[in-house]
Amino acid sequence: MALKPAKLYRRSPMNEFRSRVCCTMGEKAVARKPSKFKGVSEEVEEILEANMDQAPARRRAREAFKEVQLSIDHYLFKLPCDGVKMTESFEVNSRGVEIFTKSWLPKCCPPKAVVCYCHGYGDTCTFFCEGIARKLVSSGYGVFAMDYPGFGLSEGLHGYIPSFDILVDDVIEHYSKIKENPEVCSLPKFLFGQSMGGAVALKVHLKQPNVWDGAILVAPMCKIADDMVPPWLLTQILIGVAKFLPKQKLVPQKDLAEMAFRDLNNREKTAYNVIAYKHKPRLRTAVGLLKTTQEIERRLEEVSLPLLILHGEADVVTDPSVSKALYKKASSSDKKLNLYKDAYHSLLEGEPDEMIARVFLDIISWLDEHCIKPTVC
Repeated sequence: MALKPAKLYRRSPMNEFRSRVCCTMGEKAVARKPSKFKGVSEEVEEILEANMDQAPARRRAREAFKEVQLSIDHYLFKLPCDGVKMTESFEVNSRGVEIFTKSWLPKCCPPKAVVCYCHGYGDTCTFFCEGIARKLVSSGYGVFAMDYPGFGLSEGLHGYIPSFDILVDDVIEHYSKIKENPEVCSLPKFLFGQSMGGAVALKVHLKQPNVWDGAILVAPMCKIADDMVPPWLLTQILIGVAKFLPKQKLVPQKDLAEMAFRDLNNREKTAYNVIAYKHKPRLRTAVGLLKTTQEIERRLEEVSLPLLILHGEADVVTDPSVSKALYKKASSSDKKLNLYKDAYHSLLEGEPDEMIARVFLDIISWLDEHCIKPTVC
């Protein structure tokens, strides 16, 4: 028996209209994802969602978002900045890498001293560092900072450290130029390192043992906390794989914001650091950090410059017990250790306002004590 041809149904104009409306609304529902940031245009959202592996994308994101960043409700950005002279520049170093640099100086008088800032892992000198620098300038200090290659606005694959020693040499090269500047060459000069920046600062000192007048180390990465390191067997496997796939993002990592920021409101503000590296660590980077902390832990006795070490007792990112060991073993005759009960890793960004203010007071008091003739503005 022959089959009857299938009956063709034609859509009515009304059904066609409904179909198109539903389809269009569905497309818009997919396209319009909830925005992370209030008042940000779709164009800026697209810039922020771009792949940040290379510096041009990070620079576009920072330029599009910097006004939003610096207007957030955070202790660091409530500080006055009228008396701050800020400059930004890009400089090509001796390795041919374009480095982003920044400085903050008092407008009204010469600075008491030079503070050279070393930022933490994945970070940049264009967000929370901005607030830290303003606070130091308001107390009479000049602050200089740079983004390491591969971080922030500097050239390089995002979050990739092919060699920690080369990174330290880049830092030494830049800050050596700063120290030779006639406007500041006669001033006391201090290193200021946070987290991984603490390891950078210590390595700079170990390579230049007689150059610096002191170092401020905030939750320094002298040892990565045991809970942050993969199990021994997995670590050995990752070390082996890193030789062949150094740039791959394969290292397990917990939520750093949750572990480092105690204050919930401040924890939410970490999203505004849009050019921070927030992915799993790249293999060679992770191996380099592990080996660097192991080296520093072996060389604590060689640390000889005046030290201020600040660490939260509840820090589960970098181990406060090694800050205690650094204080005990360092050969410095001038050293001080401040431990803060219940405080997490990010002492200057992630704590309640009263704790942040307390840590700043300790830092500025120490700096004032170590400047021979402070200038009064």
